[in-house]
Amino acid sequence: MRCFALACILASSALTAHATSDDDAWILLQKAAVAAHALNYQGIFVYQAGRQIKSVQITHYFNGKNEFARNVILDGTPREVFSQGGELTILSPRNEKVVIEKRRGQNMFPAILPTNLDAVKESYVLKVGEIERVAGRPTQLLYLTPTDGLRYSYRFWIDAEFGLLLKSVMLNPRQEVMESIGFNQISLLNTVDLDWFQPKIDAKKNYVIEGEADKTIADNAANASWTIKDLPAGYRKVDQMKRMVPGRSQPITHIVFSDGLASVSLFIEPLLKGIKPKSGHKLVGTTSFYAHVIDGYQIIVVGEVPEATVAQVAHAISFKK
Repeated sequence: MRCFALACILASSALTAHATSDDDAWILLQKAAVAAHALNYQGIFVYQAGRQIKSVQITHYFNGKNEFARNVILDGTPREVFSQGGELTILSPRNEKVVIEKRRGQNMFPAILPTNLDAVKESYVLKVGEIERVAGRPTQLLYLTPTDGLRYSYRFWIDAEFGLLLKSVMLNPRQEVMESIGFNQISLLNTVDLDWFQPKIDAKKNYVIEGEADKTIADNAANASWTIKDLPAGYRKVDQMKRMVPGRSQPITHIVFSDGLASVSLFIEPLLKGIKPKSGHKLVGTTSFYAHVIDGYQIIVVGEVPEATVAQVAHAISFKK
């Protein structure tokens, strides 16, 4: 279970977030990582990536033991995302039914920073920026820059009073903005009830759970047929699982690598007869895709990282003869 000792301290006292040195900047970023989980807050933030723009209302509550969050997409088709601990439930109306999707291990803004920054410090440099206003509140701007071209750079705006991350911008190596997420209004909550933690989508519609056939099981055993070496600097394996996907007779191996902030997923699947292999690189929004075939296996790598990173991960696997 995640340790919230520091979180409880942050939740019960106001913060003064003015960093004057690089060491202060790391301390402030640590406070922001914890505050996103520890504080009770409600607000509206805007997500923008390319031509996609979405406004999202978030309500977040931490009772000292359990964490609850509800995100409501305010633009286009109604959509709600509920988070309790590390489990996500997504509700999406489609025609006369509401589709329920279950996911795990995904962080939602503003809780996008790891509470342990040791791995991040190995691959990034953090610098203090200016004091700027976001959502009508003073914030400390921080610049997080990678030490190589294997990850993107970030800018973070931290609330000067509460220590909460109010805005995040991700930039590619050419310093072009790839993704921007920021509050345009935010307030702390004093409520202790959970009346808001329930869907507002039409209860008269049928609710259907999607993806039940996609079974996922943990897989920590070493594989006898392949090995992984020469990963991009700073990236380490953090999870491994097997997925049974509809239409596939054999499970797909899914391995997740992370540098503490960015993550990359590697999928290994036996190449089946009659299925056209995929190859090449593609960038969709902020996500890089890389696919190739080696020794009868389809390899696909996906991540919000530069092309060089997914390509290197894809070629880090070798199969034993």
